[in-house]
Amino acid sequence: MLNENIKAIRISKGFSQEELASKLHVVRQTISKWEQGLSVPDADMLTAISEVLETPVSTLLGETVTEQEANEFENISEKLEILNSELAKRKTFRRKVLSLMFILCLVLTAVIWTFMIFTNSPYLKWDFSDPETAVLGTVYHCFEWLFVRLTPFILTGCVLGIVLTKKRA
Repeated sequence: MLNENIKAIRISKGFSQEELASKLHVVRQTISKWEQGLSVPDADMLTAISEVLETPVSTLLGETVTEQEANEFENISEKLEILNSELAKRKTFRRKVLSLMFILCLVLTAVIWTFMIFTNSPYLKWDFSDPETAVLGTVYHCFEWLFVRLTPFILTGCVLGIVLTKKRA
């Protein structure tokens, strides 16, 4: 809601993201994040945006107000609180998905290791007189060699990723 309103009003006033950023003394990426809904401006910045775009804050927040309310900042803070809670929910969801991906990577690494242990490295028993199996044996050996050397980094990265994505109380 806020992100769409900022973008629509900015475009209707003929400002580019760069021009609006310059007038608000922020970087263009900040405007982009606001318009994509990845972050929200604080109350002071929202007031500055409304002044630059010559639009009431209530219009930016999506209200069609006919009379000026006495306590506009209270309404603004309520709307920002709702937007911040939505952003927090998105962030929590992304954190969970990332954590599950790290766990999946750990499980996949364990499965590959188990497979390699139980197959007892068929590379040594491969028939290299047949060109097709020689190529396949070489490819398998390259995978095995690379996997064994990368596993410590994979495991360290996954464990670190799980620890860093774990929600702090």
